[in-house]
Amino acid sequence: MSAPSSWYQVSCPIPAACAETVADRLSELSGCGVCTDNRCVDTFSCDDIPEQAQVTLTAWFAAPCDIERYLADIALVLREATAACPEFVPQAPEVSLIGDEDWAQSWKAHFKPLAVGRRLSIVPSWEELPADPQRQQIVLDPGMAFGTGGHETTRLCLECLDSLLPEPPQVPILDLGTGSGILAIAAAKLGARSIDAVDIDPLAVEVAAENCRINGVAEQVRCSTVPLEQLPGGYGIILANILAEELVRMAPDLVSRLIPDGSLVLSGILAEREQFVRDGFAPLPLALETVLRDGEWRCLHYRRLP
Repeated sequence: MSAPSSWYQVSCPIPAACAETVADRLSELSGCGVCTDNRCVDTFSCDDIPEQAQVTLTAWFAAPCDIERYLADIALVLREATAACPEFVPQAPEVSLIGDEDWAQSWKAHFKPLAVGRRLSIVPSWEELPADPQRQQIVLDPGMAFGTGGHETTRLCLECLDSLLPEPPQVPILDLGTGSGILAIAAAKLGARSIDAVDIDPLAVEVAAENCRINGVAEQVRCSTVPLEQLPGGYGIILANILAEELVRMAPDLVSRLIPDGSLVLSGILAEREQFVRDGFAPLPLALETVLRDGEWRCLHYRRLP
């Protein structure tokens, strides 16, 4: 039997207290799994995540099918599950028809060429941009890895890196949590000759390595899953665009691998977690040089003291 070429996507807003029950029933109806809407959080601890009163569950049904019958079944599930929540006003599920092409390609419409800082531009691999002698182009296909340059956290790191590399550095650079490899590639394009790009996700490392190859910097960038504690150190710049809690947890290991007067660039920090990160790094031999801001996100540039 061939795979379906299109799907009905059905999204249902429900009380959070009913989410588990409704998700189980929707999964039984669809046979294709259920997704809960994503949340923007900056922690690995569930205790730090505030509870939601309402969530949205999304299920998929292979087309063609009797979607009206499924919607009637879903309406019954919602009525039964929310009976104990009298304050909840049921809403009709949102239904859309999507094709396989949409799954793989629709996100590309939101990834456009982008100028960053004074000397960098990011170009999707499926588009062409005229050469600009004032800017180094980073050709990127993020695949399943994080990092297109469009997100504030990545953009802040790129801007900071641009300001730190007026001259090609003579010491190695570490890109911790490399994702798509964008920061490592940018460093190479700005003249760095030795960059370690590491990530705990093997898929991200594969994506980063391919992007390095596309950009002609594979010789300068070593992509791997080597843990931070196994890296030798001696870095002149360390870039870490990850969650605030992880930054603080790894603070001693990060600083110990930085040479005196080296730069530590920390990003992925929500404004409300900035002080948490600053407090976590306060006992270490660092001087805070700059705080870069973009919306609700922060990037901290430290310099290691002699």
